Amino acid sequence: VQLQASGGGLVQPGGSLSLSCAASGRTFGTYGWFRQAPGKDREFVAAIRWNDGNKKYADSVKGRFTIARDKAKNTVFLQTNSLKPEDTAVYYCAADTRTWIIGAMSRDDLYDYWGQGTQVTVSS
Repeated sequence: VQLQASGGGLVQPGGSLSLSCAASGRTFGTYGWFRQAPGKDREFVAAIRWNDGNKKYADSVKGRFTIARDKAKNTVFLQTNSLKPEDTAVYYCAADTRTWIIGAMSRDDLYDYWGQGTQVTVSS
């Protein structure tokens, strides 16, 4: 079982990036994106339930980021728009075999599988 995150890079403020998380080996019940900036704790960004597509977002990214799934590709995407310098971080995708209630989807301790991370840098 493997999660492969990709799509990070360097972008100017106001720009966009599309992050991908490809799962191999199985399909999971809940997928999440988290991020960690230098010197800061890891924080929740967005999550989605595989079966019904229900989503949850951190307040800091609502209206700017969109999480989506492609069942045919067994891949979860995070479209990041209107990026700000404070969005700079390593972004990690995570997955769990269980389908969590929406209120629990932001808890990183509930995810058993993690990808390797992809760096997003927002700078002029």
